[in-house]
Amino acid sequence: MTHLATRSLTLAYKRQTVVHDLTLALCGGEVLGLVGPNGSGKTTILRALIGLNRPRSGDIYLDGRDVTRMSPPERARQIGLVPQGETHAWALTVREMALLGRAAHSGWLLPFSVADHAAADCALAQTGLLPLRDRPVDKLSGGERQRALIARALAQEPRVLLLDEPTANLDLRYQVDILSLVRQLASERKLAVLIAIHDLALAARTCDRLVLLTAGQVFASGSPETVLTPAHLMAVFGVEGELYKDPNNQWALSAKSDFNHR
Repeated sequence: MTHLATRSLTLAYKRQTVVHDLTLALCGGEVLGLVGPNGSGKTTILRALIGLNRPRSGDIYLDGRDVTRMSPPERARQIGLVPQGETHAWALTVREMALLGRAAHSGWLLPFSVADHAAADCALAQTGLLPLRDRPVDKLSGGERQRALIARALAQEPRVLLLDEPTANLDLRYQVDILSLVRQLASERKLAVLIAIHDLALAARTCDRLVLLTAGQVFASGSPETVLTPAHLMAVFGVEGELYKDPNNQWALSAKSDFNHR
């Protein structure tokens, strides 16, 4: 089973340390959520795992192999990233977007093979986009565009899927659809999924475990109910809050600001 782990990972931009001494582990079939205030290091961690930010110190391992020593194409065959708010300078159809994920296997200049097209179509089918395969990406709704980005990552046929705020700027229906898809992919493909997400209630509903970050350090980790406690919500976010089950037995969060907490 896929196993992604970091050990004593420290990340920085120039002289500014952003993430301190991070140790975490993620297995195939599991969804792990990174939660915390803006600037707590969530996106920086995802960038390091995909090789876009070299660690200042510490290690990243995938099944015992040092991820930082993999070539970019090999890393892309193992780890897929769904970025936040990506824009495109040229028009692509949904199918062309998915095929971009095959560059890790075929390169940028070679024609796509039968296997490439099959992998792209499989990714589109899993994300519900096969009927829209010929539609320009810039004509999609926000939720459809987000699924197209997930399809591109799935076409890489990775073992690890990283998602950076996949529900940002989506209405409630698409938020639920995207996160339901993420859970399904973890279960069916046995993907190890790491998701950076702001919405704590959605994080609790979607993730098996959470890592709560503040100022680049792990404040708490574990199941949603052990991480999102009233004491932790006050300490990290400065809100009086409580995680509870709604009438549909889904996690929900009640919260109000404490303006005296600074």
